[in-house]
Amino acid sequence: MAGVEAGGVRVSLRRDTGDAAFPSVVEATAYRIVQEALTNVVKHSAARHAAVSVTRDAARLTIEIVDDGPPAPPSAAPPADRGFGLIGMRERAVAVGGGVTYGPVPGGGFRVHAELPTEGAAS
Repeated sequence: MAGVEAGGVRVSLRRDTGDAAFPSVVEATAYRIVQEALTNVVKHSAARHAAVSVTRDAARLTIEIVDDGPPAPPSAAPPADRGFGLIGMRERAVAVGGGVTYGPVPGGGFRVHAELPTEGAAS
């Protein structure tokens, strides 16, 4: 997160996973989703803060990254150098049996929400 903060974005982290051990593929997927989401905040947003939340229940790990960037104009076209970060996050989550949703937050900001299974994922 130091790299993100060096880019001018303050990051807060809420982690509520207890002492649970997760399959290594789920841990790696969660890490990459958070990493890519924060990279996107620095590259594509005017946000000053991003909140990362990682929680678990009996069957899944839930990851949420929300930034406080200004609202995008309704007719804004995606930048030409858009890349494949959001697509990659979705593909990684699906590969372990999970999913990702993302989009603008009403009033400003952007949200990435991922749910990854903690049971039955290959390790």
